[in-house]
Amino acid sequence: MSTAIGRDLARAIQAELAAEVQALRAQGYPPPGLAVVLVGDDPASLVYVRNKSRACNQVGIVSSVHHLPRTTTEAEVVARLAHLGADASVHGILVQLPLPAHIDETKVIEALSPDKDVDGFHPLNVARLFTRQPFLVPSTPAGIVEFLHRQHIAIAGKQAVIISASRIVGKPLALMLLNEGAAVTVCHIYTRDLAAITREADLLVSAAGKVKLVTADMVKPGSVVVDVGINFHEGKTVGDVDAAAVAPRVALLTPVPGGVGPVTVAMLLRNTLLAYKHQLGLLSRPDG
Repeated sequence: MSTAIGRDLARAIQAELAAEVQALRAQGYPPPGLAVVLVGDDPASLVYVRNKSRACNQVGIVSSVHHLPRTTTEAEVVARLAHLGADASVHGILVQLPLPAHIDETKVIEALSPDKDVDGFHPLNVARLFTRQPFLVPSTPAGIVEFLHRQHIAIAGKQAVIISASRIVGKPLALMLLNEGAAVTVCHIYTRDLAAITREADLLVSAAGKVKLVTADMVKPGSVVVDVGINFHEGKTVGDVDAAAVAPRVALLTPVPGGVGPVTVAMLLRNTLLAYKHQLGLLSRPDG
């Protein structure tokens, strides 16, 4: 599959969002605002934040980056989130992870305003997804599901296997696929005979972060394989799947880079627009 497929899809979604923002601005509504809180100078985080800010600008979302020094205390981060939660010009808040080791990520996430939590990590948003009333959902799982929808790949009735039990990808994706009618198996480091399980998958998703974890003998012929692993190997960014060996055996293999990754950023922008419309009274949450 072309390495441009995810970028092309992301551009199409961003064009749709830009048109919606433009229409709302024409009606006199203020611009949507996204605040990104970045603590420290992790190189990968700096790149991610820069890419997110660029994408915001492309669709008409006002992006502000609150770059705090690595020595910032947990209480100071929580205070900044409270300030942003009360700011009517800020409709979405994103805390760039990982945080420095002295800051408790769980406490920080719980300090977010749930209706501005565009990463979908707040316990209330997790509960909404669990009860089949999703509102703001994590961007990577949302990007995977959106990718499948736009490729016209049916989810209902499929045997789905996810190699990841993280709260960022594996767990929320399992709920999303269950909600769409798939039978879901979640695998992780303690799973026995991983290959025997993955060979049964009509839809296999890997987000383990291990080079060539998924080999040709581990996939069902004609299946769909979604690779969202990110690894740096021999000077290149690669996924979890041995792409050269697996691609000839399956109906679809998403590339790394250029697959689900760009769609993930588009889903963050969509969450920001959903939060914006809810706060302006233009959209009700599924749970009211």
